[in-house]
Amino acid sequence: MHLADFMRVRRDLVEAALDQYLPPANEPPGKLHEAMRYSVLAPGKRLRPILVIASAEAAGGSPHHVMPTACALECIHAFSLIHDDMPCMDDDDTRRGRPTSHIVFGEAIALLAGDALLAFAFELVASNAARLTGDVGSVSEASQRVVEAMRLIARASGTWGMVGGQVADMEAEGHDVSPEALRYIHTHKTGALLEASCVVGAMLVGGDQPTIERLKRYGGHLGLAFQIADDILDVVGDEKLIGKPVGSDESRNKATYPRLFGIAESRQRAARAAEMAVEALEGLDERADPLRALAKYVVERDL
Repeated sequence: MHLADFMRVRRDLVEAALDQYLPPANEPPGKLHEAMRYSVLAPGKRLRPILVIASAEAAGGSPHHVMPTACALECIHAFSLIHDDMPCMDDDDTRRGRPTSHIVFGEAIALLAGDALLAFAFELVASNAARLTGDVGSVSEASQRVVEAMRLIARASGTWGMVGGQVADMEAEGHDVSPEALRYIHTHKTGALLEASCVVGAMLVGGDQPTIERLKRYGGHLGLAFQIADDILDVVGDEKLIGKPVGSDESRNKATYPRLFGIAESRQRAARAAEMAVEALEGLDERADPLRALAKYVVERDL
């Protein structure tokens, strides 16, 4: 199966599950649920849930086994985007080609929608045990894996991961930063959640430790490649394709790879990070081929 077909099939599965899992907009509090659905169901790549699924498949599992957790990662991603777009942070009016949540629903509802999505994500992960019991593990094994998945996702989402990286990103605005500081921002703000996505899928379906370690290294390199590519797209991307204004990083004096290294070297660094991601999968069979193709995709994409 070509990567485009692989991603389309799994994206369709994820979006159907998200539509099913998310609270209906006609259930009180309706405005909050409408805002949650507006952001989560907006058009997107679904990269994080697809990585959860692809890592589970690489370890011998199936999308069914990990779908609640895959959807949880998308809810956490959406929560971060809602808050990131707000006036107190990046103050963006558009996201994925549509008005941002706070523009449509107001700041208070947008803030609470993000809060609710973060809490809802862990409810979804907790529910994943039922998908594993009797199929890829006993009740005890399923429970232990789910608890560990929750710990990893929480760590990747909070002060040790995404939120900590966002703080470092804001504090670096308008300042010259070292390559080490820039790498810290990228590997935490973006890379941590992508790495967790690559680990939890395999872990939930009982992947062995060498496989999980390979996927952890893969996810770390992939996350860096992805964010460098994002930095580049903010300079040279097509605004209609990426769904937000081009040049926003430069206008805010953000710390980015093009700002520190220039476009040409940034492309080289992104390509090398993608190559290292593929190298990390050495020893895994053809079930990991979609992950290999995804590493190439993240640095060649145009949105």
